[in-house]
Amino acid sequence: MSLPIHSLHKKEFQTERMVFFSDGVFAIAITLLVIDLKIPEIAGQVTELQLVNAFLGLFPKLIGFLLSFLLIGLYWTIHHRLFGFVISYTQRLLWINLFFLLGIVLLPFSTAFYSEYTFTFLKTPIFIYSINFCYIGLMSFILWKYVSNPKNNLTENLSVSMANYYSFRAMAIPVIFAIIIIVSFFNPKYAIYIPPFTPVIMWIIAKIYKKKLHNNPGTKT
Repeated sequence: MSLPIHSLHKKEFQTERMVFFSDGVFAIAITLLVIDLKIPEIAGQVTELQLVNAFLGLFPKLIGFLLSFLLIGLYWTIHHRLFGFVISYTQRLLWINLFFLLGIVLLPFSTAFYSEYTFTFLKTPIFIYSINFCYIGLMSFILWKYVSNPKNNLTENLSVSMANYYSFRAMAIPVIFAIIIIVSFFNPKYAIYIPPFTPVIMWIIAKIYKKKLHNNPGTKT
């Protein structure tokens, strides 16, 4: 009797395809960020002062690039960690992962929009950039919750405490950017300075909860 099409080996292959596709999306998105950084064009004889001033004019775009680069990198490492536990897949997992990647794909656009108008102190660029990260964080949370649910039988060696930690961490960024949106409605001048501190806040959260996770490994799902 022949094996069904979704045998153990078939599921493993399909899971690997999903991971490879996701890695490709991350790689393209993180590369597209740099496209917005263009070499300044200065007409006529170029002086050092003109060149320095032109470079300083790129500062908002450089900040946006570095911030999004770090956060996309952070989400890639988290996604990598998640699928290190995954041993199977479902159609629902495929779609949840795809909608998660939608937010990653949109980041080069929202980053460029935010960077271009950072110091205009307008609400719209901050709102669009923040909504993008709120969406990614929410989808990351849904992804962790679905994968770690024992009823779905998708993982091995994933402890309850670790799943809870990463689920909490997934919601930390949406909370931060929701605060940024609220602040921007009252004073956009303050709101634009909060996003660069996001990686630092995430690092502090990781330090606190990794220590807690080490002291209380919990049971496996």
